[in-house]
Amino acid sequence: MKKNICIGTRGSQLALWQANFIKSEIEHLFPELGVELNIIKTTGDRITDRPLAMVGGKGLFVKEIENALLNNDIDLAVHSMKDMPGELPEGLIIGAIPERENPFDVLISKNKSLLADYKKGAKIGTSSLRRASQIKHVRPDVTIESIRGNLDTRINKLKSGEYDAIVLAAAGLRRLDQAHEITQYLDDTLMVPAVGQGALCIETRANDHAVSPIMKKLDHYESRICVTGERAFLKQIEGSCHIPVACFGKIVDDHVVFTAVVASEDGKELIKEQITSSLDQVERAGFSLANQVLEKGGKKILEQLNSNDE
Repeated sequence: MKKNICIGTRGSQLALWQANFIKSEIEHLFPELGVELNIIKTTGDRITDRPLAMVGGKGLFVKEIENALLNNDIDLAVHSMKDMPGELPEGLIIGAIPERENPFDVLISKNKSLLADYKKGAKIGTSSLRRASQIKHVRPDVTIESIRGNLDTRINKLKSGEYDAIVLAAAGLRRLDQAHEITQYLDDTLMVPAVGQGALCIETRANDHAVSPIMKKLDHYESRICVTGERAFLKQIEGSCHIPVACFGKIVDDHVVFTAVVASEDGKELIKEQITSSLDQVERAGFSLANQVLEKGGKKILEQLNSNDE
């Protein structure tokens, strides 16, 4: 095993919390190791005035960090799993998935109103096409406005009156001790989460056997099972931030129930399907669920979205 470990991370408040959490876990499990952070600025961090879908999608938050990993400048990278594209660069693997935080989206509102309470034309802020399309499906009368920036920036924009409500991931708020800001949890009956939402991804080099004992200790079996199936869905459907797709798995009575959504940008068309899998067949289930969604009308929606981008 190595004597020192260098963790690559973005420099946002949430990314630093996540990286420091993993740092403290490694120090607790392996007190003989020295652990340090290497803060890396990504393309996604530099572009804050446009929705991610317009500038290349979620991979913008990981590319520079993955390059540092491939160049041996760092030993492992800590990402939000929902930022990870379906395909990893050759030579890199998901070394560990620690126990998942709350995976759902939440509504934060100025006056503690629920999503169903808002009047026509209310302004709801989100930077996610997935969230926007699902909100439009249940509330086509509200106005969706793009919002970027870190957690505090978004909350301050809400409180200053720029929005009536904003939608964020529960996990980030809970990790940064801001769960008190949450007005409403939007569970998977209201809004299906992004693939891997609430989970961390510890990315390593495939041939770096020195970090394998660390990864084994950090990996959480149930979280990996669910996320593996979700990512199989993502890979098969070729999803990214460019298209409103979602998949979420939860363990129920020794099986995994996966729910997936593909929606049009305006929310008028929404395909929602489920599949139940044994614990040892989640990748196959993810692929099957993607095909099921595509056959039920998802393929047509995605073709229309792709033609709009051209």
